[in-house]
Amino acid sequence: MKCRQAILQEGFPCQHYSFVLGGCFRMFAVDRKGVDHTIQFAAETNWIADIGSFHSEKPSGLFIEAIEPSLILQIEKQDLYFLCTNIPKLDRIFKVIIENKDVELQTRFLQTISSTAQERYLTFLEQYPALALRLSNTPIASYLGITPEFLNKIRKDLATAQRHS
Repeated sequence: MKCRQAILQEGFPCQHYSFVLGGCFRMFAVDRKGVDHTIQFAAETNWIADIGSFHSEKPSGLFIEAIEPSLILQIEKQDLYFLCTNIPKLDRIFKVIIENKDVELQTRFLQTISSTAQERYLTFLEQYPALALRLSNTPIASYLGITPEFLNKIRKDLATAQRHS
């Protein structure tokens, strides 16, 4: 897949769970002012889907797009349900994947409402150390809920603090 190629667009139901073999995707929403808000990233060996839309078959309010040249495997709902019904271990694996994503999103939500931008960035660095080196300021800032310029200031402040310690 090419960079910026979408595998899900707002207004369409999510029809696949996607497993990232290579590259990176982001899931995001666009607000009324046209500002995008990144909800999650999925790089190599991660799954990505709008789980609510996938299960309800209702239109998604989200976009999922490649932010690097990427390679994915996709599975449709009926195939996933068939495999989970016939392979109980696979059913358990998908439940754990969903539970882990739920915990990750809860933690991220709590952090968003209770942490400074610098604290959120430091957590991002812990959670996604390789992505911090691969991605530009724009998608990272969107994930952190700040502007790319403010992220640049945070990075400079952290670098200055490291040099002085």
